[in-house]
Amino acid sequence: MELHVTLPAERPDADPRRLAELARLAEELGYGGITLPDHLFSPRPCDEGYGGPFDALVTLGHLAAVTERVELVTSVLLLPLRNPYVVAKQAATLARLSGDRFVLGVGVGWERFEFDATGADFTTRGARTDSALQLIRSLHTTGGAAFANPHHDHPSGHFAPVPELPVPLLIGGNSDAALRRAARYGDRWQSHGIGPEEFATRVSRLRSLTDRPLATDARTPIADGSPAQAAQATAGELDAWASAGAERLAVWCGPDADTAGERMRALAALSQARPYLAR
Repeated sequence: MELHVTLPAERPDADPRRLAELARLAEELGYGGITLPDHLFSPRPCDEGYGGPFDALVTLGHLAAVTERVELVTSVLLLPLRNPYVVAKQAATLARLSGDRFVLGVGVGWERFEFDATGADFTTRGARTDSALQLIRSLHTTGGAAFANPHHDHPSGHFAPVPELPVPLLIGGNSDAALRRAARYGDRWQSHGIGPEEFATRVSRLRSLTDRPLATDARTPIADGSPAQAAQATAGELDAWASAGAERLAVWCGPDADTAGERMRALAALSQARPYLAR
């Protein structure tokens, strides 16, 4: 298992330059990747459960320029709110800028207010996400061959840049629908908000849906307490996550950039965490 970090991107008054500092710190400490959440327009402030005051793709483009090794992951981009042709070009560009370190993590969304406000249909979000994933993969592998499915179609054309390798598609969500989507279209699946025991159950279900190689990732908040206490408690669960089948574990270290940095350092310093860090 490889430890990743979900950067603190909840506070609307946060200094985005601190995200760059934390991304460099994560790389220095040996974390394998950094993730950012996404929301476009929420009914309540970002720090009340709607992370993502800064555009995830634009921010990751900046972080690509100040890092060299870590993966750059959207966790997760709300794909049915967006034009998939635009997302395909953004993802391919990020892959080229970062040296193929970008992973496009997507989800269908859950907040109806956000769909209604932005003019996207909430009831068809799952089907449109499936269609968009197929379209993005086609653009990234064919460069614009004729494509048709119930929600998107185009004649033969030209798409650029074509990534040297197709951008990995990560599907987020714990539902059976998310697992089926990952089994059909994803390269990776990521859970959110569940513990190792339930994660293992979801992994078993996922494996029953496909024989394709499919990586299994998880996202979890760090434990409560001071940086030292939080790190110690979280480190004590790492072996359980690895045994449950997590290949990558993204740890959210809280909404405050200064405290998050302290927790990242404290976790990386513990002997239980070292096997899961790049050294």
